[in-house]
Amino acid sequence: MAPLLDHQALIQTVLSLSEDNVRRGLGGPFAALVVKDGIIIGQGCNRVTAQHDPTAHAEMEAIRAACHHLNSHQLDGCVIYSSCEPCPMCLGAIYWARPDKLFYLNSQADAARIGFDDQFIYQELSRPVAQRQLTTEQLDHPQRLTAFQLWQHSQDRQDY
Repeated sequence: MAPLLDHQALIQTVLSLSEDNVRRGLGGPFAALVVKDGIIIGQGCNRVTAQHDPTAHAEMEAIRAACHHLNSHQLDGCVIYSSCEPCPMCLGAIYWARPDKLFYLNSQADAARIGFDDQFIYQELSRPVAQRQLTTEQLDHPQRLTAFQLWQHSQDRQDY
């Protein structure tokens, strides 16, 4: 069984993972842990460039690993440790996963100073769709609500 880790050991672990990720040239300076009852059940490091995947952020990787470990889509009773304040994508995933708590070390401003500036995304999300830089258009189709209606009436659905 894995050793139980205290708060300071978890902080040091996430910092070491983020530093090692840079030293090994595997991705950006970001790492994350998902911890349940003092045991790391998921960890991840930034692998965006290594995997050619814009969603391969540390928090996303850690959440995927932890959910797989728990065989669940939610992280009830878990705590997330991140080397940096999560970006909008990761923060959304964290909210969907519903952990009990999130700890982070570096801030958005710290990340922006080294070229990882999420402020643009936060600003875009606060704008009406028609005013965003990414041209976005809702399509109308007679079947667009069919899957939603099937979900609404499904006896097999798991709400989340």
